Amino acid sequence: MRKKYAPEHVMIRDGVYYYVRHIPCDLASVYSVTRLCFSLKTKSLKAAIRTSKSVTQRLEDYWLGLRLQNMDIPAIQVVKSGDTHENDTLLMSEACELYLRLKGVGKDKVFIRTANRNTQYVTKLLGDRPISSYSSNEAAQFRDWCIGRDMGIKTVKRVFSSIRAIINLAIAEEGLNCSNAFAKTYFPDDDNAQSRQPISIQDIKKVQSLCKDIDDEMRWLIALISDTGMRLGEAAGLLKEDIKVNEPIPYVDLKPHPWRTLKTKGSQRLIPLTKEALWASKRLVEANNDSIFAFPRYCSETGCKANSASGGLNKWLHQYVPENCVIHSFRHSLRDRLRAVECPSDIVDAIGGWKTSGVGHGYGNGYPLEVLGRWLEAMTLLKDKLQND
Repeated sequence: MRKKYAPEHVMIRDGVYYYVRHIPCDLASVYSVTRLCFSLKTKSLKAAIRTSKSVTQRLEDYWLGLRLQNMDIPAIQVVKSGDTHENDTLLMSEACELYLRLKGVGKDKVFIRTANRNTQYVTKLLGDRPISSYSSNEAAQFRDWCIGRDMGIKTVKRVFSSIRAIINLAIAEEGLNCSNAFAKTYFPDDDNAQSRQPISIQDIKKVQSLCKDIDDEMRWLIALISDTGMRLGEAAGLLKEDIKVNEPIPYVDLKPHPWRTLKTKGSQRLIPLTKEALWASKRLVEANNDSIFAFPRYCSETGCKANSASGGLNKWLHQYVPENCVIHSFRHSLRDRLRAVECPSDIVDAIGGWKTSGVGHGYGNGYPLEVLGRWLEAMTLLKDKLQND
């Protein structure tokens, strides 16, 4: 069997890529080992190459520093201690404070928490340093660190957007003569997003059955998403009063809240509840937890923890679905399942909150709840029929 190609300093073991490099002879006294070997924590060759290049650059910089320490540098004694340019520059934490003081007025707690969290990401990896001292190479290292924390490329881009805004404001307000190291960082294609697969009808049925057997808050959330196609953040941020289980046509009134915004204007919608989504909705509304939130485990007045929720949900889900399927795959599946019953594309978009092209679609109030419910009912009936055949 032909082995997978591995670039310089990278090897593969049991499907996982590792970084391997021998210690230079002139630096052997610094180390207790003769070579470095550690996991890159990825099975993707593209990700391994990207991370190994970053590690190699960091090692080269570090080793250069070690070598310079042992060199006799002429006139070193007359160099001023400290960097006056950097000493006049705000620290990363100070730049964030300035940003929130100017931009945070009237903003919700999520805005403030996001800016603080993203700043802490930078200072944790690169240190709380003058913003002029960060390099583009370090920004690339920060990108790889974020990806290594299993953040999706879209999430990493949002983190960088926040950091860029914080630093840009500090540069403008303080009149600093420096560049933003995070301004032009390259981002790879979102391979994970492209490779995500819809979940098959058989696996959906299996997961829904397990959700009813376990019957807890996590499984209610999964079951609700499985037959509505809601985004995780949309569902996790619901109030109990948003879920109308006692109406002639039960439905979810999906709308923005201070603790959870919606992705687009079209994301605000009414979604009929059928089958397992209706079961889950009744269970969570009846839950005796004295909370106004549908999912208090994942949401409170301080914010919606959709990102942290996805880790736990996907960890459980991966036991029962193919490798490339995640909680968001139910949303992909919803579109396919509606296509299978020949649902018109504009009704599919209305149910899922997808943007519909065409000027005419911006007029009117959209489809009645009865029409949307009829197609979702047809979708779930087909699932049952296919399962029984």
